[in-house]
Amino acid sequence: MSAIQVTSANFEQEVIRSDKPVLVDFWASWCGPCRMVAPILEQIAQEREDIKVCKINVDEQPELAAAFNIMSIPTLMVVKEGKVTNKAMGARPKEQILAML
Repeated sequence: MSAIQVTSANFEQEVIRSDKPVLVDFWASWCGPCRMVAPILEQIAQEREDIKVCKINVDEQPELAAAFNIMSIPTLMVVKEGKVTNKAMGARPKEQILAML
């Protein structure tokens, strides 16, 4: 499965009510480190059936970024059973992203 684009309209369904752990990527198109992390997240989304990878564009969804106090991007957040269980800022290698889960 590829990464899912999340908006305020589908956030509740895709992230909060997910039956799988969700890796959420807060990103923007102009962000260099975000572009570095994007292919890694797509690879994780393809390889791991047991998790869901979601992407939130902070420019298009500022209310979601504000709700989670996103101050820098990329910010990766893990949500399990509707609760944030892990959060990390900045580009990371695949091993560190997987370790967050």
